[in-house]
Amino acid sequence: MVGIAFSTAALIIVLSVFNGLEDLLRSLYTSFDPEIKIEAVKGKSFEASDALLGKIRAVPGVAIVTEVIEEYAYVKYRDAAVGAIIKGVSNNFIDQHRLDDHLDEGSLVLNEKGAPVAIVGRGIKHALSLALDNDFDMLQVITIKNFKSVSVLNPSKIYSQRSIHPGAVFSIEKSYDENYIFLPLDFVRDLLDYGNRRTALEVKTSTGANTTQVQSSLKELLGPSLRVLTNEEQHKDLYRLLKFEKFFTFLGLSILISIGSINIFFSLMMLALDKKKDISILSALGGGRSLVLNIFMSEGALISFIGAATGLLAGGAICWLQDRFGLVGMGMENAVVPNYPVRLSAMDFVYTSTVIILVTLLVSIYPANKAAGFRATEQL
Repeated sequence: MVGIAFSTAALIIVLSVFNGLEDLLRSLYTSFDPEIKIEAVKGKSFEASDALLGKIRAVPGVAIVTEVIEEYAYVKYRDAAVGAIIKGVSNNFIDQHRLDDHLDEGSLVLNEKGAPVAIVGRGIKHALSLALDNDFDMLQVITIKNFKSVSVLNPSKIYSQRSIHPGAVFSIEKSYDENYIFLPLDFVRDLLDYGNRRTALEVKTSTGANTTQVQSSLKELLGPSLRVLTNEEQHKDLYRLLKFEKFFTFLGLSILISIGSINIFFSLMMLALDKKKDISILSALGGGRSLVLNIFMSEGALISFIGAATGLLAGGAICWLQDRFGLVGMGMENAVVPNYPVRLSAMDFVYTSTVIILVTLLVSIYPANKAAGFRATEQL
């Protein structure tokens, strides 16, 4: 019983941690990435005319359409410089409220007093030693132009450079904080000479709208030249990997439960040998084969069910305590969350219980049949 209980509790705890990690990833990606993203199937950018934007805004369920130009750049501040990904967004990006809960300092604005303002990741801020209250030093954004349109005789025209004041710092997760800078769309468009081309359109759906239905409507409207992705589809490889890890972990721990259930097998075999004479007496009193089978099958079920129930309760209680009080920390100062995230799922309890029941029935069949055979032998 103790072995079954420990294995069951371990399985519930590990599966709950995977659920918590999945929820954590979804919350991080939802903060940074849009509900629906429209991008080109071929090439890096596409023409986003006013007519196209108007048709997208007219789709039922679409609340905000943010124009995006994303490109690699070289950013410099005083004597420090780093490579970064600049993300030019239209002013309605602020209305999506994706960075509201992740603001470290400053104000979430892209224009202040008529001047463009940058929203910088915390990692970039530390790398460049940015000072938001310094009005004299500006952030220099440098990109490389298309070589086909540049004269080789004048290398200085290979680069495009503009200055902007850093106005806010966001902090979501290390990979974002150390790489991304949000800039006004007009600033990046002029810097890269993009015109009406955009690398993506980010859609926020209205409250209560069905994201899948909005996605289907957009696909029908835009045709095969543009790809329409939900937030989960934007990171489908990562989510798929997480589900594979959870499945194989469940499979591995289920094998451990099966190994632990071997104890039930040997216990029932020893019980059958020990009760050989009692089985004969029971047979002489009129007990049939099915009665002996039921006794030993019930014995195996009793052992596993009590152990499983104890393990399910213990695993659920530990996960609840972890979620409520944070018993086990991440062990890292810069971790996204201080404690291991957990989330209990009813289906995990169902799957675990099903595995235990099936394993118990399988390991109990042979000892029960062996005990019934003792009855037949004694009669002979």
